[in-house]
Amino acid sequence: MCCLARDAAARGVQTRLHFRFDTGETLKTVLVTGGAGYIGSVLVRLLLAGGYRVRVLDSLKFGGEALYEVAQDPSFQFMKGDVREAADVRKALDGVDAVAHLAAIVGDPACSKFPDEAREVNWGAAVQLFDEAEKARVGRFVFASTCSNYGKMADPDAYVDEQSELRPVSLYAELKVKFEKFLLEDRKGSAVCATPLRFSTVYGFSPRIRFDLTVNEFARNVCMTGKQEIWGPQFNRPYCHVNDLARSVIATLEAPQEKVRSEVFNVGDTSENYTKRMLMEVIQKEVPGAEAIYVERTEDPRDYRVNCDKIRSVLGFSITRRVPDGVREITRLMRSGIIADPYSERFRNV
Repeated sequence: MCCLARDAAARGVQTRLHFRFDTGETLKTVLVTGGAGYIGSVLVRLLLAGGYRVRVLDSLKFGGEALYEVAQDPSFQFMKGDVREAADVRKALDGVDAVAHLAAIVGDPACSKFPDEAREVNWGAAVQLFDEAEKARVGRFVFASTCSNYGKMADPDAYVDEQSELRPVSLYAELKVKFEKFLLEDRKGSAVCATPLRFSTVYGFSPRIRFDLTVNEFARNVCMTGKQEIWGPQFNRPYCHVNDLARSVIATLEAPQEKVRSEVFNVGDTSENYTKRMLMEVIQKEVPGAEAIYVERTEDPRDYRVNCDKIRSVLGFSITRRVPDGVREITRLMRSGIIADPYSERFRNV
């Protein structure tokens, strides 16, 4: 059993199929789009550990190494394909009970650099996937959205929740908001039970490790150079470990439909909102003597603190790891020396 599978069992991931659709059919096979990615490769392992059959549809834009370990699992099936191609999507949906839609051009920088591809993948392909899921009579559809949808808070002293105004300030967030609206309003009456999850800013170890994420990047740089330059240290973001974001997808799939149908959930923990200064202070505890170089900025288009109480109260979901845990993971990885070049382009989305 792989380390993530052992971790899943230790942390209470279900080891027997137990959720049933309204039809009485057991939830057996889950399609994970983008399953070779940073969050997807963790989700795949947790689903397998939970007794599910897992099919992955991924173009392998960033390689398939993250799935090498699970390739021999008899409950795992990989399909190389593009979510923009209808034939690939229809083939991937055949016999599937639920979809976890993670495939996307992820992040503000990537969408800004490749805007046409972002619109094709994050909007056009997402709509096509849902349309084909309806035709295939898929029961569940969980969409990986983002807390970036909140943009800059109108009240800097408040917390935003699922009822707050969405103020996207990037193409990435605009497309996420657009597809959320499609699921929650345009297709609210669909037979498919659809649920967007607004993920907090992700961090922590994954088989497809990334160092272009704030916590991971800061921890890497401090370990490698002993210092970190930080622009706008006073601005807020919510943070959530990659393992817990993956767990939230499973919690949504296993929840009664009446609790999650056409509902949206912030994913994380209300106590895990940090400024960049606070993040650096956590890292300095792990790496004593690390130098923080603060560069003041008066404006940042993304500044928000997020309330995540709804997912706890409705689904009973709570996080298992916090930012200091993720910092320790990355610093341990750096100190091991196992990554020859942690600044390689392969560890970035752009």
